[in-house]
Amino acid sequence: MIQRLMPVAGALALLMAGPALAHHPMEAMHLVPNAFTGLLSGLAHPLLGPDHLLFLVALALVGLQRSGRWMLTLLAVGLAGTALGLAWPGLPAAELLVSLTLVVEGLVVLRRLPQMLLLPAFALHGYVLSSTVIGWESTPIATYLLGLLLSQGALLLLALVSLRGVAQRLDGQGRTLLAGSLIGIGAAFSWTALVG
Repeated sequence: MIQRLMPVAGALALLMAGPALAHHPMEAMHLVPNAFTGLLSGLAHPLLGPDHLLFLVALALVGLQRSGRWMLTLLAVGLAGTALGLAWPGLPAAELLVSLTLVVEGLVVLRRLPQMLLLPAFALHGYVLSSTVIGWESTPIATYLLGLLLSQGALLLLALVSLRGVAQRLDGQGRTLLAGSLIGIGAAFSWTALVG
């Protein structure tokens, strides 16, 4: 089992070692906020932050034992976090806290923390995803939120379907390796947020 997880651990290490990607396509592409670009941004935004993407994929491994309602609850909580970020922006150390959610997720995989802690962690991810659209008009924000919902829902569903076999074959040692990778990557991202 460990041999099968080594490529995954290697890919995670490469993801962590790569340069930080811009979290928002609007800035990189110099786009003006409108209904279409808001939707495009919402669809792309979760894919561009390695910490968020990894958190979403690993959520699927935890969520395999949960019902479909759990995934819908996560998506609703994430959107609520985004709405909260639009209403009350400026949470101190938000990026650091998002990085630490990978540590929390690793501890949940190890069954050291309850799965319910993933709900506020996902809300925190939603909160951070709101920061780049503050000041936009209501129509691009609405389409951005729709794009986020569609993108995150598709990522969770894809991860649930594609990782089902891996999760079912995961033994104690494999679970420990996966959790350790999440904790290590989360700690590295946290350190980067602290010193950056």
